[in-house]
Amino acid sequence: MAFVPVLIRSCRPRQWSKNLLVYASAVFSFSLDPSVWLHSSLALLCFCLISSSIYLVNDVIDVEADRRHPSKCHRPIASGALPIPVALTAAVLLALASLSLAATLTATLVAVILTYALIQLAYCLRLKSQPLLDLFCIASGFLLRAVAGLVATGLGSSPWFLLCVGLLALFLAVEKRKGELRVSLDRGVITRQVLGRYSLPLLQRLESLVASSAFMAYALWSAGPTLKGAPTSWMLLTVPFVLVGIFRYQLLSDPEEAERRAGRHPDQSTERPEEILLGDRGIHLTLLGWMITVVMVGMGHRMGWFR
Repeated sequence: MAFVPVLIRSCRPRQWSKNLLVYASAVFSFSLDPSVWLHSSLALLCFCLISSSIYLVNDVIDVEADRRHPSKCHRPIASGALPIPVALTAAVLLALASLSLAATLTATLVAVILTYALIQLAYCLRLKSQPLLDLFCIASGFLLRAVAGLVATGLGSSPWFLLCVGLLALFLAVEKRKGELRVSLDRGVITRQVLGRYSLPLLQRLESLVASSAFMAYALWSAGPTLKGAPTSWMLLTVPFVLVGIFRYQLLSDPEEAERRAGRHPDQSTERPEEILLGDRGIHLTLLGWMITVVMVGMGHRMGWFR
């Protein structure tokens, strides 16, 4: 029992906000079916369990590198607060619990969970040191969360929806690497091997390409049934919020803006997307406006006001 608090911290509960993507299919289909939301919630729990299992394994693999890192050295496994055998045992139990829970819903969800786990393990062991492949591994985690919501609920999906989720995930991955590289250059120490293969100009070009593609994919999905997209073309009303959100995130990732905010918001950095999601007021207001608009359009569509 003495290890429970540090074990919970090693599971990184703040990262669980990423798993909210499993609700995307329910939200975008305007579903009010309680079973859809229940199954989405169970899929959310599956991903909380499996992602925490992967975090524990990753910290065991990186324990020596983390001990040399200025901030990661304080992680429970790197600091010695959580013994490695305890961490590995917990990782196995969490993975088994995730797969067992997924099996109660559908075998396809088990396959999605296993695919996520295998990709993330490959990332931890090898692919995180491979330029470009590391970005796709990070992005795949977000995409598979959205897919998990689809298979758990049995809802159909537009190809534009999956393309948009994948591209937005790739955008966040590029921003994460850009934030890490900027911090490494400021400190004069490369904290991640793959950063030696990147440059800020390269990441900025990738950022521009992926951000533009993600926005266009969302706009095409929002155009409605004509393009096999959203249930109603009134979802175009949400497009400005997505554009503002992308602009806001790019502002936060700008080196000069990051330097201005460093004193007031030391914990918020684009190298940790979850911290931006949880801590930035501008992102909060954008998400709130987007959610209110989606709810209003969804209600109007179900009542026959919007076609």
